[in-house]
Amino acid sequence: MAIDQDTLREIVVGVGSVGLFVGLLYWVGTTYGNGGLSETGALAVVGMIVAFVLLMTGVGFWMSRQY
Repeated sequence: MAIDQDTLREIVVGVGSVGLFVGLLYWVGTTYGNGGLSETGALAVVGMIVAFVLLMTGVGFWMSRQY
């Protein structure tokens, strides 16, 4: 099964974005999680979710302009 270059680029960008999000959530959990998530950690998680939504919106917009 051959995957064309555009599809492969979309897969790599999508997986990379999600991988970055998961990695940053792990970092927040290890930094602010001392037996539970602190208030600052909770705000960091909410900020990460907002940043992820904005990042994926930007990635989707960029991908839509590639064709």
